[in-house]
Amino acid sequence: MNQTETKITDIRVYRAVSQISQPIADATHDISQIAFYILEVESAAGVIGQGYLLSFHYSPNAVEGALRDLKQFVLERDYHIYETAQIQKDYETESEYFGIVGLQRWALATLNVALWDAWARTLGQPIYRLFGCHRKPIPVYGSGGWLSYSDEELVEEVVNYKKRGFTAVKIKVGSPEMERDIRRLHLVREAVGPDLKIMMDANQGMDVPNAVKLIHSVDKLNIFWFEEPIANTDFEGYATIHAKTHVSLAMGEREYSTVALRELIGRRALDLWQPDLIRLGGVEAWRDSAALANAYHIPVLPHYYKDYDVPLLATVSNPYGAESFDWIDSIIDEPMTIQNGFALQREGNGWGFRFLHQYMTEQ
Repeated sequence: MNQTETKITDIRVYRAVSQISQPIADATHDISQIAFYILEVESAAGVIGQGYLLSFHYSPNAVEGALRDLKQFVLERDYHIYETAQIQKDYETESEYFGIVGLQRWALATLNVALWDAWARTLGQPIYRLFGCHRKPIPVYGSGGWLSYSDEELVEEVVNYKKRGFTAVKIKVGSPEMERDIRRLHLVREAVGPDLKIMMDANQGMDVPNAVKLIHSVDKLNIFWFEEPIANTDFEGYATIHAKTHVSLAMGEREYSTVALRELIGRRALDLWQPDLIRLGGVEAWRDSAALANAYHIPVLPHYYKDYDVPLLATVSNPYGAESFDWIDSIIDEPMTIQNGFALQREGNGWGFRFLHQYMTEQ
């Protein structure tokens, strides 16, 4: 391979909207649109890598500005597609004045994911083979259960997940009236039967007393784990819930570092670590966090990005499962195959899929 062939020659920014976009809501957010930003990075050899971030309808000018600023920074310098660590170090230094935590890290992580895609495609390998891997199947769970759903929509979604072979589903809680949460969880249990695992997610929308009360109120439903019952910074609150209940606690999707993971480990207040690939900063940061969790025997259950998380979970020793949404499936060329509740690794080069350009609008 000629060294000049791996130089980054172009970066392009696109926006896409899910074909199944609809208004949805959880305990803390009303979401009007399911949309994404996609970065394409191209090498001198013409190899193209893609990475994307989930943006919903939030702050389009700020998101696009962060992506364009990063694009300009990279293209003004001589970087190669494999220099992910160098680019991160340099851009974090450049961005220090306003802070790298937040949108600038989202942009940097999206580029990181695209660079790994381009590098793996250059090497002619799937991502999961680049780090050493195992052959464990990766379980996935059906995510949704939005508070904006009617009872009929809720039941239809979980029954459909069961028909497709999923063995676990996650339901949103944190309604203004707790009785609604309890009723919805009972409806789901009745609809899917005793064997399907049910999880609940409050999206930080509850306080400690109500989280404890809800857990005890649905004890007979055998809730498998409870995600983000309270604010992600309330470490003592997590410890209190953990001490007063028997349900497993999961969190991590809001984190830009491993600080919360370390704090909760020290309080023995966390059972499942949920790294968000884009918030944490990309592939290296995701794997570093998984290694820290593994040192304390905490399994990894990542947030949202199954098309990236499934191959990454094959590279760590403590995979627990991945969250599954269908949001990008109709606008990519190779939707992930899920059989009997397990995701199959794509064997194509890179991440093994691309967004289709007919659904992408250049920014």
